[in-house]
Amino acid sequence: MTVIVFLSSLMAAMALGVPIAFSLLLCGVALMVHLGNFDAQILAQNLLEGANSFSLLAVPFFMLAGEIMNAGGLSRRIVHFAMALVGHVKGGLGYVTIVAAVIMASLSGSAVADAAALTALLLPMMVAAGHDKSRSAGLIAAGGIIAPIIPPSIGFVVFGVAGGVSISKLFMAGIFPGVWLALALVATWWWLVRSEQITPPPRKTFREILEALRLAAWALVLPFIIVFGLKFGIFTPTEAAVVAAVYSLFVSTVIYGELNLRKLVPLFITASKTSAVVMFLVAAAMVSAWLITVANLPGQIVELLTPVLDSPRLLMLCIMLLTMVVGTALDMTPTILLLTPVLMPVVKAAGIDPVYFGVLFIINNAIGLITPPVGTVLNAVAGAGKISMDEVTKGVVPFMIAQFVIMFLMVAFPQLVMVPARWFY
Repeated sequence: MTVIVFLSSLMAAMALGVPIAFSLLLCGVALMVHLGNFDAQILAQNLLEGANSFSLLAVPFFMLAGEIMNAGGLSRRIVHFAMALVGHVKGGLGYVTIVAAVIMASLSGSAVADAAALTALLLPMMVAAGHDKSRSAGLIAAGGIIAPIIPPSIGFVVFGVAGGVSISKLFMAGIFPGVWLALALVATWWWLVRSEQITPPPRKTFREILEALRLAAWALVLPFIIVFGLKFGIFTPTEAAVVAAVYSLFVSTVIYGELNLRKLVPLFITASKTSAVVMFLVAAAMVSAWLITVANLPGQIVELLTPVLDSPRLLMLCIMLLTMVVGTALDMTPTILLLTPVLMPVVKAAGIDPVYFGVLFIINNAIGLITPPVGTVLNAVAGAGKISMDEVTKGVVPFMIAQFVIMFLMVAFPQLVMVPARWFY
């Protein structure tokens, strides 16, 4: 009965168009009433404590770093460097998109910010070169969702806080899965453009490549600073977010000189608004998470899944399929906050490594950002590229399928995630 109250109240609120955060609060109230312990003070206390986390400070700083990176010229120089490296091969602009997406993912951790920046920079160039606009937009969208997987990742921060999992280990474990997804995009793009008759731009000289590297060097150094600092315990993930924001600000204002105080104010406002939405979501979800624990919903779910607890791969398959379905209707952060408190006890009962589960779970949620009808990244690309949502959805399908294939390969072969991850622990 508790499960029915939880789901029906949540779905009813969402069906009425209530924002996700308030739907979570209403769901919490419904659970409290059902359990007979409604107390407004407890509700308020859990709401405040939900956002009272040092680890969650990483979210606004990573978002600020992403805003500064895009406005301060770091993104443009990264694209220019990728163009110098691979722009001359057949379908080169597609490979430029993938390389740039991976590099930018290692700077900001925000799929929407990366996808919007790549769309503004690369979509007009790809269309002008003769590539199909729908397919190009789909590739950019699929490249953008690598951001929540390669560190630094806002998704890993939220999951780590909600599930009590080491954020540093999640960051390190996400490096190679992000590369696998990028390679899947490379293979898919190669297959799709193999018959296109488009003349690529001439190969850059070694001197031009070195010049592009020199211009992008300040941006390219940041991922190494973050990984090195986390690996050797120099700073925590939250402190890494501060380092990323301060470094991006320094490079954009002092080195590149593209930002000044007047331009910074709107960036801080935008990052603050986005952070406020995420933090309120987290706070509201923690109310439901506390009540889920009180109502022993995880214990009931464990009992229901007892037949598959002896088969971790089968259990992971079931969880991934469930997350895929939920991801078509909910954005990434609400899905993480809703499912993590329910699924973590099940995962632990089955003996599955929480870090491995977290990586696969975030990958699934990231791909959910390009699955219709919600598809937050699809909307971002459609808006930034002045292209219809239907066209972007049509173009993203082959890339989305390729990324799902990689995800399920990692379900079948956990060593694809955990063996490389332990190199960085």
